[in-house]
Amino acid sequence: MLDKEGYRPNVGIILTNSRKQVFWGKRIREHSWQFPQGGIKHGESPEQAMYRELHEEVGLLPEHVEIIGRTRNWLRYTVPDHWIRREWRGSYKGQKQIWFLLKLVGRDCDVSLRATDHPEFDAWRWNEYWVPLENVIDFKREVYKQALGELSKLLFSKNDPRRTPKGELWEV
Repeated sequence: MLDKEGYRPNVGIILTNSRKQVFWGKRIREHSWQFPQGGIKHGESPEQAMYRELHEEVGLLPEHVEIIGRTRNWLRYTVPDHWIRREWRGSYKGQKQIWFLLKLVGRDCDVSLRATDHPEFDAWRWNEYWVPLENVIDFKREVYKQALGELSKLLFSKNDPRRTPKGELWEV
């Protein structure tokens, strides 16, 4: 399901714990780390897709999390041609995402990377909120900056130094 510009509707999930750290998943059989994300199926709302993806990728159910907020608008990234399947070239450009900020109200042991037959991650950890962007595939970095930047205002008070990023990769 693509929009008229060639972007596939998708959700991204920033899951936080009580220390305001974020869930960081390692892609199965790869060395890249990312937040959970996935496509919105026909007839699904972004929130329904978020809960489905949260269960498929992390094993969590709605009762394990609390929604803190979401991005106001779609955030887009373009996928380089060499990453696009040959049969999709010319029509598929990338993904447009609504990002959700969630708080884990369950326990770490509720996380299950094997909740489905097609796991996305083979490892996970809690990471400081401003994730190291060098671990994010380059064409997604700007969307991560936008999502984390917009949603940080919902998580951290104005006086909390964690509200703004530090480091050269985060300079805008």
